[in-house]
Amino acid sequence: MNEFLEVGRVVNLHGIRGELKMEPWCDDVSFLQALQTLFLDAKGTQPAHLVSVRPHKNHVLLKLEGVDTADAAEKLKNRVLYCRRADAPLDEGSVFVQDLIGCRVVDADSGADYGEITDVLNHGSCDIYEVKNGKTVHLLPAIDDVVVCKDIENRVVQIRRMKGLFDED
Repeated sequence: MNEFLEVGRVVNLHGIRGELKMEPWCDDVSFLQALQTLFLDAKGTQPAHLVSVRPHKNHVLLKLEGVDTADAAEKLKNRVLYCRRADAPLDEGSVFVQDLIGCRVVDADSGADYGEITDVLNHGSCDIYEVKNGKTVHLLPAIDDVVVCKDIENRVVQIRRMKGLFDED
């Protein structure tokens, strides 16, 4: 697993004092507010001290130490920002979305391989796993009746099929 987690993408600057407008990839702005340092690269070689974070519509406005002008902020546009995995504790039984991407989906009973998780969508009541097998894409609800086990270390998610989840049902 990667030591650093993606937390969002800078989509624009905000104002003239170097504030950044970011598309957050976390459930709640409080996650970002608890962090002290973000990283400008996936390897953690470019740390940036987080000065402030505040919600702004569907985005987050953040201020990084040393980014004090519109020109400096403009250079970070479209950049993905990261945090240390160690700075992001999880509740028991929870996993990071980016850890699910690339996991194989297999039948808990038969061992049949249904493909690989390529995306995790959230449309309200539950997450939906997008599972691709060749050119075929299936959408699986991430509910207890379907998902039996998420073994992130071995990159496998075991499911129990429900009627109608696959075309052949």
